[in-house]
Amino acid sequence: MGAKSRCKGWWAWLLVLAILGLVVGAVVLAVVKKVKKNSGGDDSAVPGPPGAITQKYSDALKLAVQFFDVQKSGQLVDNKISWRGDSGLKDGSDAKLDLSKGMYDAGDHMKFGFPMAYTATVLSWAILEYGDQMDAVNQLHTAQASLKWITDFLVNAHPKDNVLYVQVGDPKKDHACWYRPEDMTESRPVTQVNTSSPGTEVAAETAAAMASASLVFKKSDAKYSDTLLTHAKQLFTFADKNRGSYSESIPEVQQFYNSTGYGDELLWAAAWLYHATGDKEYLDYVTGENGDEFAQFGKPTWFSWDNKLAGTQVLLSRLTFFGGKDTSDNSGLQKYRKTAEAVICGLLPSSPTATKSRTDNGLIWVSEWNALQHPVAAAFLAALYSDYMLTSRSTKLECDGDTYKPSDIRKFVRSQADYVLGDNPMKMSFLVGYGDKYPEYVHHRGASIPANQKTGCKDGFKYLNSTEPNPNIAVGALVGGPFLNETYIDDRNNSKQGEPSTYNSAVIVGLLSSLVTTSSAVKSFT
Repeated sequence: MGAKSRCKGWWAWLLVLAILGLVVGAVVLAVVKKVKKNSGGDDSAVPGPPGAITQKYSDALKLAVQFFDVQKSGQLVDNKISWRGDSGLKDGSDAKLDLSKGMYDAGDHMKFGFPMAYTATVLSWAILEYGDQMDAVNQLHTAQASLKWITDFLVNAHPKDNVLYVQVGDPKKDHACWYRPEDMTESRPVTQVNTSSPGTEVAAETAAAMASASLVFKKSDAKYSDTLLTHAKQLFTFADKNRGSYSESIPEVQQFYNSTGYGDELLWAAAWLYHATGDKEYLDYVTGENGDEFAQFGKPTWFSWDNKLAGTQVLLSRLTFFGGKDTSDNSGLQKYRKTAEAVICGLLPSSPTATKSRTDNGLIWVSEWNALQHPVAAAFLAALYSDYMLTSRSTKLECDGDTYKPSDIRKFVRSQADYVLGDNPMKMSFLVGYGDKYPEYVHHRGASIPANQKTGCKDGFKYLNSTEPNPNIAVGALVGGPFLNETYIDDRNNSKQGEPSTYNSAVIVGLLSSLVTTSSAVKSFT
């Protein structure tokens, strides 16, 4: 009896230990899976709510959103930039309009409607896709406030159905001065497009901005959202029915923001209007004759303020991942998805179709001027596409016979972001204020002049030519970036490499928001 009891006791303990081992194993496996998910390494797991925060991307995002505050025009509210003040308060007064808000496009004091509207569209897209991740690091409200600062301007710039004001300031006079925006004295004329002087691309881009922003504010401010959507519809009709390039109507913009065509903006705007309204007419627009004419199916392009095709292809591809029967099996939308796949395949360095447009250390590099806009915008699109794949459990991307996973795409995305933040041969961050080494001679008037110094149009040039670092930090500015040989000349007169822009900020905010943590892609914006 005693021996049998001891034997039963040992068996009981063995059973307990076995069960305990299984429990511990399950816990370890769960932890490993979570770690893999947060690092982008598990392609079978679908992220849920925002997970663990990646600190470096969080820190960078908190800086990047601040550059919108640096660029604001008008009467500043809750101003967080100590060296900035009110400016451009009379903008639009010649036309009896209030165009005081909006943002200066770069290091000067011009308000160009084309890149400003693009900034708003991309920022809206980033908020719609990654708002929960922005919120996880307390940056959602800041991003929304910056977006509204632009859309308030765009609403006022559209006083009639077929009239859109697209520029504030005279670019020749503006570029002949170097002083703080608070001290501007030159005249600030306004320029419009209308039925006799059309501007299809800028009107359509503004429609895209209004439509996408209407989705951002739909829950928080339904009345404002409805206002934006009304303007978007009117502007799209104006753009489509009065086709003509704004570069021809306003020749002076050719030197600054010349458009290479308006077909991409028409498709981009219609795509956003479909997301905002669900009206089939906009879906038919992009999948019918206009798609055949303008979409350049099968030909990858670079996403930028001038060319929206790659963005349109990724935006419409989300309908094939998450849409209903009328969209997921739509043959026209499948053409956009196939072209989006070609875009992504071209970005992956090991892909058979990989672009050769990159530096020796892997940065996508397309243009000597403002080089970083293309890799950052490309990485943003890639992040979106990888999240669409992961959330929809589409685990494979075919690139000319080779297969890639969402984690492969994410690896590329992180490589571009990390290069920008300092993982490069220069060991320099191109995001001003991030890290120990970043540009100190940013080509930016307000940053280059002490806040307590009032200068005239001409005498401020001594600060442009000064050998001293900028007295004010243009916090969050993403500068133009490196040359192809991966060098950077930190000189205030080097606008080619050292000038930041609001549209660069929109894409870097989107990119960093995609990386700051992980969560499921939203299946619908409405």
